[in-house]
Amino acid sequence: MSRGIKDFQPGRLIQALAARALSQVQLAAMVGVSPATISKWKSGQQAPEAEALENLSKVINVSSEWFTRPVPEKVSLPLFRSNASAHVAARAMLEARLEWTQDIVLAMSEFVDFPEVTLPTRSFKDPQQITNADIEDAACECRDMWGLGRRAIPDLAMAVEGAGVILVREETGIAPIEGLSAWSHVLQRPLILLSADKDNGFRSRFDLAHELGHLILHKGIDRSTDPDRYKLMESQAHRFAGAFLLPAESFAADVRTPVTLDSLLLLKQRWGVSVAAMIMRLEALKIIDSDAKMLLFKRRSARWGAKSEPGDDTRVPEQPRLLKRTIELLASSGVMPLEAVAGYIGLAANDVEKLTGLPEHYLSGKATVVHLAKLKTLVKDAPSTRHGDIGAVIPFNRNK
Repeated sequence: MSRGIKDFQPGRLIQALAARALSQVQLAAMVGVSPATISKWKSGQQAPEAEALENLSKVINVSSEWFTRPVPEKVSLPLFRSNASAHVAARAMLEARLEWTQDIVLAMSEFVDFPEVTLPTRSFKDPQQITNADIEDAACECRDMWGLGRRAIPDLAMAVEGAGVILVREETGIAPIEGLSAWSHVLQRPLILLSADKDNGFRSRFDLAHELGHLILHKGIDRSTDPDRYKLMESQAHRFAGAFLLPAESFAADVRTPVTLDSLLLLKQRWGVSVAAMIMRLEALKIIDSDAKMLLFKRRSARWGAKSEPGDDTRVPEQPRLLKRTIELLASSGVMPLEAVAGYIGLAANDVEKLTGLPEHYLSGKATVVHLAKLKTLVKDAPSTRHGDIGAVIPFNRNK
């Protein structure tokens, strides 16, 4: 790097461009430099001078110091619900948001221990290896590990976070992409980001179970742009979601034949799963055949349309709690003032709020950067505590 701010990290600039969905030309105009200069910063050939870095930080809405922080190892390449080429920038933006979530967890890990990761392990290297029986077994094993039995799950988000998964739910503005998941090698735990744009509690639960399926079934499988491979992995995650939310024996015992839309509407409220998803599950369990499935879908479309069902507004989407309550814990224990949280992480207060589920403006106000050395002295005598109703003990780390 020829000149400019010492320790400037080009990877942070690449991450910021993706997170803000900005092109180099757009960013150059906003910062007041040429696109060629942005290109040199991005490639590491040159670093911004102090004034330029200040302008860059204001445009991106992060601290100047954030651009000098080493970039942690990237999360594993996520699987997206939409693989269309038109969504390349959108996927990059969401992946960057997931990496910012990783940054938040890394920062909070200096002070708290997050729940141990408790997920079934599978060693599949190719989706072709995975059978329907494998998927059913993985779903049952996951329920058993979490002590969920075989009945309807009251709050899937709580169960997922209790198993050590980092969960984010935020409005993305990208309706076709309903969620993504990845494994963090740095954290040694998985992360899930769900879109809150559609605000449908039934769909959100299924999306979460779908991403859980990817994390379990596809952890060791290399990502590919091959459309057939991608479609297969998506169908496997769908099958897992159905098996996890609607266990074979207990769900089948609740179904009355002949199956009707009205009877499924009653089961929708009991199981927290849409009629459409239940129809697919019924075919998977061979309770109905493909002809009966198609007939039910035609009747569903004729009565309600293709995109909504009666009762969609009766279930509020389940909300993540773990990151939100971790920050509240740090503040209430006097370890870190609320106004210092965003500065310590290096991101804008509104980004931290969105990614952790905190209310808007909760962290805003007197933005102060608190250095790690000072915070370590604050944490020294903090007591252990229990993390709300997540069910995992999160003691303050004293040996970090």
